[in-house]
Amino acid sequence: MKRLALFAFVGLLSVTLSAQMQTPQPSPSSKLKQTVGLTDVVVKYSRPSMKGRKIFGGLEAYGELWRTGANKNTTISFGDDVTIDGKELKAGTYAIFTVPGETVWEVIFYSDSENWGTPREWDDAKVALTTKVEVIQMPMPIETFTITIDDLHNNGATLGLLWENTYVGVRFEVPTDKKATKSIESVMAGPSANDYYAAAAYYLDEGKDLEKAKKWIDKAVSMNDKAFWVMRKQSLIYAKMGDKQGAIAAAKKSLAAAEAAGNADYVKLNKDSLKEWGAL
Repeated sequence: MKRLALFAFVGLLSVTLSAQMQTPQPSPSSKLKQTVGLTDVVVKYSRPSMKGRKIFGGLEAYGELWRTGANKNTTISFGDDVTIDGKELKAGTYAIFTVPGETVWEVIFYSDSENWGTPREWDDAKVALTTKVEVIQMPMPIETFTITIDDLHNNGATLGLLWENTYVGVRFEVPTDKKATKSIESVMAGPSANDYYAAAAYYLDEGKDLEKAKKWIDKAVSMNDKAFWVMRKQSLIYAKMGDKQGAIAAAKKSLAAAEAAGNADYVKLNKDSLKEWGAL
């Protein structure tokens, strides 16, 4: 019995040690995050090393599709639509596949990024964009496959692929000017109707300065006279301030706008309030 218990303990210890064992991965994973202008770019990939092997024209044959890294797909995520080689690539996440050549590489952005290695069945409909890039020979070897985002400027950067003595750089452009101009114009134009509404609603809910809340909600209504939910909040602010006639007038406008929009919830809310205030 004691011997049986000993064997059980040793077996359990072996399983526990195995579960806790950690060893380095041959192609460790990496994550690169970079803001280019106003656009967030994220690259996730695994990094194989040369380990004395010839890579391009050897381990990775010329003219054949390569996963551009190791293990699961190498991916790149763009926070905004970008432009590569004069072609638009929509915001989103893409697998990066390449076809290495001695002098030129084809770089492919593939919409299905959940493959392990290359897809079992290639689907041309999932090719979001392709571009061809000239190879630059480097004077020193790069032992471990490396992806960079360099040559940063306000309107773009270069996605670099480096391994062995090869460098391939894919330039991309980001919509910084468009985003910055929109932001500047929005701020310089002052608060929006939603900003005034949100400020007024907060002051009402928290019992703060109702005079300010009235000023803001009146401004919001003046900027959008079809927003029944805003007029509804206006009626509640007026009622809270003791302006019953003002509350009734706002509620009637909200009711008419809600009926026109087919919003039954706000129709009921306004009718209930109007009954409470003796207007129905």
